[in-house]
Amino acid sequence: MPFLNIFSKNKSKAKTLKQKTIIIDNREKSSLVPSELIKLNLQIQFKQLPVADYLIGKTAIERKTISDLKSSIINKRLISQLIELKQYPQHLLIIEGAQEELYNSISLHENAVRGLLLSITTEFQVPILFSKNEKETALFISILSKKSKKPISLRVSKTFKSKKEIQQYILEGFPNIGPKTSQALIEQFKSLSNVFNADEKNLEEILGKKTKNFIELIK
Repeated sequence: MPFLNIFSKNKSKAKTLKQKTIIIDNREKSSLVPSELIKLNLQIQFKQLPVADYLIGKTAIERKTISDLKSSIINKRLISQLIELKQYPQHLLIIEGAQEELYNSISLHENAVRGLLLSITTEFQVPILFSKNEKETALFISILSKKSKKPISLRVSKTFKSKKEIQQYILEGFPNIGPKTSQALIEQFKSLSNVFNADEKNLEEILGKKTKNFIELIK
């Protein structure tokens, strides 16, 4: 009987070692999600992440409460976060809180919010999940961690063959910018930094009527 008990413990430890570690951005320490993940017997590790709030394999997750989402819309930070999120082959936006709260804002019109949600999923091609609270967010992350089979990486996806392809992929995340336009921008300006800092006149040579909308998004 003692032998069986010892064997059982070793087996339990072996299972623990096989668990995938969920990488969490340091700024999420103030959230209850990490503690909920621990309650689910998941391994977590805090790091300073340049992109996303949670990493599971090659899946990057941006978590936003309703108030966070509203703030990032107003200060225009949301667009750049979505672009950065797309550096990973799998990416996801989790919006936490009652959906009704999205439309109960003095500063944002209901249709503007609906339009934004449609833009995130169709133009930026970032899937959205709604969760009621931290506990449900943790449950979503738990399920994703069990589905993920690849080791965790803090680097941009290696599925791209070159830096140029990554740059073009990021530019194609902007509305109305397709492969040809993104290629033309990289050919002309050589880097994303140069594209984002280019004068309106120079951008118009490639973007034409799309220039003003592009500049508004990167301000």
